[in-house]
Amino acid sequence: MGELRGTHVPVLLERCLTLLAPALDRGDRTTVHVDATLGLGGHAEAVLRAHPRTVLVGLDRDQEALAHARARLEPFADRVHLVHAVYDELPQVLDRLGYERVDGVLFDLGVSSLQLDAPDRGFAYSRDAPLDMRMDQTRGRTAEEVVNTYEAPDLTRVLRVYGEEKFAARITASILRERARTPITSSARLAELVRDAIPAPARRTGGHPAKRTFQALRIEVNGELAALETALPAALDALAPGGRVVILSYHSLEDRITKRALAARARSTGPVDLPVELPGTGPTLRLLSRGAELPSDEEVAENPRAASVRLRAAARIEEGRGHERRWAHERQ
Repeated sequence: MGELRGTHVPVLLERCLTLLAPALDRGDRTTVHVDATLGLGGHAEAVLRAHPRTVLVGLDRDQEALAHARARLEPFADRVHLVHAVYDELPQVLDRLGYERVDGVLFDLGVSSLQLDAPDRGFAYSRDAPLDMRMDQTRGRTAEEVVNTYEAPDLTRVLRVYGEEKFAARITASILRERARTPITSSARLAELVRDAIPAPARRTGGHPAKRTFQALRIEVNGELAALETALPAALDALAPGGRVVILSYHSLEDRITKRALAARARSTGPVDLPVELPGTGPTLRLLSRGAELPSDEEVAENPRAASVRLRAAARIEEGRGHERRWAHERQ
């Protein structure tokens, strides 16, 4: 495994612990917490220390991250299940482990510190590396394949939709001209092409010119948004009554999917003109934050990678806990 590459400061750690605590503290009952994006195990370690009767199920598609997390969590080995899997495989993982319901779920989305800091993984536009960008290096297509084989309309769509890049067509044209001469194989060369394709005035604001392109390629290579759209409903289905989910998003596309999934279950689905709530039509989630929570200035100063984070959280409503009163108040 070798030494840990880069540094790892868990984002919004104390806030996550505070939100999850009521779900994981159940008296003498053993509780189950899922870390759907284990990474280097910072959040997971803190949960295990804070809750001695909690069992952890940790998922990650990155085998290098899993190896580091396994070493980090060795003191809690009797309460830990680490699984090489993408988070949309959660139902199958829980079924194999024999857990019908879980009490806590954490999603810390996006790219991990390990992946950003590893110079050979190709995630960072500031370093020269092979264009890989796979979180799971055992399978799937690489960013090099996407850049060198996608037709112009498909590549433009990826950059515009996943990167929210308004100069997507210009960048695509530049990539096509370059790859017609020679394949694009390095992150530095791609970053240079992107920079040159963007008009000079636009390059002066908004950070590195290649930031949005690299984000878009990473999302495409790893199928991140499709996995999230499957994984979130599955995680909510698995929550026990009183269970809680916390999601940390780092760009608007992730946050939009999260907001939609939580909001759909936090409202009634019954007809608005009925005097009583029909069975099975009431809300099943209670939102724990008003909109998305942002990091404090102190958090960003301590951990710059928290600058773009958006936190949303919800609790599974326990049956018989005042649904009628809450519904009647809302109808009034």
